[in-house]
Amino acid sequence: MENRGRKGWLYLLPAILFLGFFMVYPLIDVFVYSFEEGFNFASQTSRGIGGYNYSYVLHDPYFLQAVKNTFLLVVITVPLSTGIALLISAGLSSIRPLRNLFQTVYFLPYVTNTLAVGLVFMILFKKTPYTDGLVNLFLSWFGRGPVDFIDGPYAAKMFVLCLYTIWIVMPFKILILTSALASVNQTYYNAAKVDGTPGFRIFMRITLPMISPTVVYLVITGFIGAFKAYSDAVALFGTNLNAAEMNTIVGYVYDMLYGNSGGYPSYASAAAIILFAIVLTITCINLLVSRRYVHYDA
Repeated sequence: MENRGRKGWLYLLPAILFLGFFMVYPLIDVFVYSFEEGFNFASQTSRGIGGYNYSYVLHDPYFLQAVKNTFLLVVITVPLSTGIALLISAGLSSIRPLRNLFQTVYFLPYVTNTLAVGLVFMILFKKTPYTDGLVNLFLSWFGRGPVDFIDGPYAAKMFVLCLYTIWIVMPFKILILTSALASVNQTYYNAAKVDGTPGFRIFMRITLPMISPTVVYLVITGFIGAFKAYSDAVALFGTNLNAAEMNTIVGYVYDMLYGNSGGYPSYASAAAIILFAIVLTITCINLLVSRRYVHYDA
């Protein structure tokens, strides 16, 4: 028995070394950097150890704006994208002959380059000297607009960013949920139909509980992905996100390292640790809440 245990650890050793070198060590390194005040990357020296970096980041207007944008993105896009994907998946599951075809069609945006999709959204929403954009054309039919969705009001820009994010993440969720719906035991549905149970009640009492582990997985990964958003905002508003008031926490970390205000790894590390703490806290809350509502089929 002891020999088998040693063999198991031997098989796991490559993965443990890989994760330790590329995940655990960088996390520890970033945590150390976040407390080194005035760290100079070239000379690898600092003025001392303390919490000034966190104080600076938490009082930086650009970081506070990034936190606001990120939280709005998370709160709006994760529930909406999951709910819409669930409705579409339920519809696809009822169209068995064409289900595979529609799955492929819905999955195409996921494999399309993010920046390419961003350019399409810019064409749809951006107001230029030559055109107001296709969306503003539709709005004009109802006596509305034109609205500058890319360079205009904050609410309009946030609307486009949320819509773009939902469009990007929804295909993956549709694919996963469709597979989860297909794995539900048909015996439950047959029994419910014999009892004359309405379709909505079947969905709420049978379908949703049976796929609840998948839904929780998508919600948790959706929260993590939304908190890491950066390329979506760049695709729509360019690299100067601070000027556009559309920066995210990851974008702030990048700017502190490589942007126009770059060269401050200590500030970037402090912001990264704050992001890590936020994501970890929300993930733990989701896991605790899910214990009460998730049904695991034996």
